Amino acid sequence: MATTTQSHSLKTILTFIIPSVIGLLLFLAPISYQDGLTIPIAIVSKGLQSLLGDSLTLIITTIVVFMALASIATKLLKPKIVTNNGFLNGLLNISPMWFAIRVLGAIFIVLTYNQVGHEAVFSGGTGGLVLNDLLPVLFCVFIFAGMLLPLLLNFGLLELFGTLLTKIMRPVFNLPGRSAIDCMASWLGDGSVGILMTSKQYEAGFYTQREAAVIGTTFSAVSITFSLVVISQVKLEHMFVPFYLTVCLAGIAAAIIVPKLPPLRGKIDRYIDDTPRHADAEVIPQGHNVFSWGFHNALKRAEKAGNVKQILVEGIKNVVDMVFGILPVVMAIGTLALIVAEYTPIFTYLGMPFIPLLELLQVPEAQAASSTIVVGFADMFIPAILASSIESEMTRFIIAAMSVTQLIYMSEVGALLIGSRIPVNFFELFIIFILRTLVTLPVIAGIAHLIF
Repeated sequence: MATTTQSHSLKTILTFIIPSVIGLLLFLAPISYQDGLTIPIAIVSKGLQSLLGDSLTLIITTIVVFMALASIATKLLKPKIVTNNGFLNGLLNISPMWFAIRVLGAIFIVLTYNQVGHEAVFSGGTGGLVLNDLLPVLFCVFIFAGMLLPLLLNFGLLELFGTLLTKIMRPVFNLPGRSAIDCMASWLGDGSVGILMTSKQYEAGFYTQREAAVIGTTFSAVSITFSLVVISQVKLEHMFVPFYLTVCLAGIAAAIIVPKLPPLRGKIDRYIDDTPRHADAEVIPQGHNVFSWGFHNALKRAEKAGNVKQILVEGIKNVVDMVFGILPVVMAIGTLALIVAEYTPIFTYLGMPFIPLLELLQVPEAQAASSTIVVGFADMFIPAILASSIESEMTRFIIAAMSVTQLIYMSEVGALLIGSRIPVNFFELFIIFILRTLVTLPVIAGIAHLIF
């Protein structure tokens, strides 16, 4: 087959190998840092956070307020400099719903930064948590991940791994092989990195709507580092290995079962431009084995990578899109979710139907445990905080593991998904959250009974 056996120049081979290896090292190489396991991109992000210090909250506040004012000006004046530029128009000329969320985010951040208005908005458990603890981390991750993601996406690495891993990912999860890289980036680094990768791949036409929705809600795994923080909060850090193995097993069960149920089952297998999924892209032609075909696809992608200037411009656009587009959404939705969790009994009431299930699974202190189950939808760390006062070690173990495997929490992952172009809405995310809870809870409780 002449089309698949063409020779490639040394320049093309090096164009694939050098940036891809650098990208792998930055995003996926696990290294020990401050008594934990993390990746280089997370370390440089923390370094920037330390460097900017207290000024970071002012920078973020300025950005969120600027985006609200710029969006208002665009709506009112429709300046040609914005409307004639596809990138700026997409960033500033947004739909009424996103416009309202952006303005709400600006209001929340001004009240929180200045500590004025009702305490429900700016307290340390609501707006203060989002502004002081969450947004600085996201800001720094976005800057480095946005600039450096092209190393993973543009030079053929995903084409190689996509071909190699399709034999596993397609039969087990009905997903392309390249989705395994998204999962690894989340697992070793941060869930937000996985979502950003998924969103960019979807926008570039590599994932269908169903695949993007499944990967974004199923494979944006909680990092090893944060899992250690959660288990430490419930005073069981000496059990980290069985805890993380439990999380992995429950997560695999959810990844197999939940996408086969509504709403994910109903997502269509069409790309962002509405064309159907082309399965022939995963067929290995005659005369190739899985590695040679993957290598060929990688080199074809490397040939189209563009020059340094184009890659740099794309990286800057990624950063602007993430920092200016997503931070206001996280501030608005994250603060709202935490206000509901902290100041209303809604999540306690929503947890009551789980009491019979917890009793059936013979979980000690079932009533206390039930109040932690649904509150994880607001923020993943809240269940661990509430569980720290529960006496039973088994119950604390179950709550900690469940909060990590539930995966979707509105203070970060949920807000990022809604802020991206991945086709999921708030109601669907809540249903997926409940389904993940129902699937993972029996698995976790069963393993807990074996351990304790």
